[in-house]
Amino acid sequence: MARMHARRRGKSGSKKPSRRHREWLGYDIKEIEELIVKLAKEDKTPSEIGSILRDSYGITSVKDATSKKLRYFLEKNKLASDIPEDLENLIQKAVNLRKHLEAHKKDIHNRRNLTLIESKIRRLVRYYKNTRKLPADWRYDPEKAKLMIR
Repeated sequence: MARMHARRRGKSGSKKPSRRHREWLGYDIKEIEELIVKLAKEDKTPSEIGSILRDSYGITSVKDATSKKLRYFLEKNKLASDIPEDLENLIQKAVNLRKHLEAHKKDIHNRRNLTLIESKIRRLVRYYKNTRKLPADWRYDPEKAKLMIR
């Protein structure tokens, strides 16, 4: 598939092996859940938690090991954020870029980048509203985004 805002092809992905619990994993589902909760309480993002589980504990995929996604365990223990992580990262990027553009008003290249980022945000918001991961009345507002992002 082609990239969204560039005229290049994307990277081809590798195929994952079949999904089944690996006996050699050495971790029970309860132990994996405890690890996820411990890392989430240390204020790690879901992608950081997945990387730590992969690199330090040898758990390549939470879904393969437990047949449930990492977000399920975070929501179960009330540790998930209200906004999905990818949307939060894009909003953070837009806030930082707006701050840069306040200082550098003639930076037309980054003004275009801001337009592209905000169009991605709007597209993601539409998707998350349709899948009911965001409330139907949620809106992206650049002024409120500054307060929303930590």
